[in-house]
Amino acid sequence: MKALTIYIVEDEPLIAATVETALRKQGFKVVGDSDEYEEAITNIDKLSPDLVLVDIQLEGVKDGIDLAKQLDIRNIPYLYLTSQTDPETIKRVKETHPLGYIVKPFTEAGLRSNIELAWHNFSLTDEDFILLKSEGRTHKINQSTITHLEAFDNYCYVFTTSNQYLVPHTLKHTSERLNLENFVKTHRSYWVNLNRITSTEKNTVYIGDIAIPLSSSNKEELMKKLELLLLFLCFLL
Repeated sequence: MKALTIYIVEDEPLIAATVETALRKQGFKVVGDSDEYEEAITNIDKLSPDLVLVDIQLEGVKDGIDLAKQLDIRNIPYLYLTSQTDPETIKRVKETHPLGYIVKPFTEAGLRSNIELAWHNFSLTDEDFILLKSEGRTHKINQSTITHLEAFDNYCYVFTTSNQYLVPHTLKHTSERLNLENFVKTHRSYWVNLNRITSTEKNTVYIGDIAIPLSSSNKEELMKKLELLLLFLCFLL
């Protein structure tokens, strides 16, 4: 398992120090800690940790659940680190999407196993998902939301329906991780999601208003895949 970078959000200094020591002993890299919402958000945005441990009870007006909602928006994975199990807290927790819970008190072995299991489940990549590292942050992307990929020197842009990510890998490397039943190369610098194509011309593929070049060497493969997709859709109807 790679050395995950972890940020700790905990209002008890002794517990925060205990967690940090335990994590370092287990091979994790702790990049910082905080005991309140605002500082945690600022530091997490700056440090881009792989994972955040979030205590529900924090200093200040906003608590760990408020922080968790912001982490959900930012697509940053997190685990709750808490002893609170009252009905109102549980009700609010259900509105968030943690990888799991580490219940206090905990052991070093329990801490490690909870983190490793949660990260393993988060990292599972079947044909529907792909993990992308962009600007120091890991994103789990549903491949169905990807519209196209574009080469950028030794990097690659991955465009989705709502975002774009600059990935520190070549187009070739990134495309090899896709479900090739749904993606096709249209040009030496582009791959597209077949399900997102809205129209084609002689030398162009369109995804809505986005025009993507179509080279003659890739046109035959594209048309074959589009025909198969059309047959499949007709069969479903």
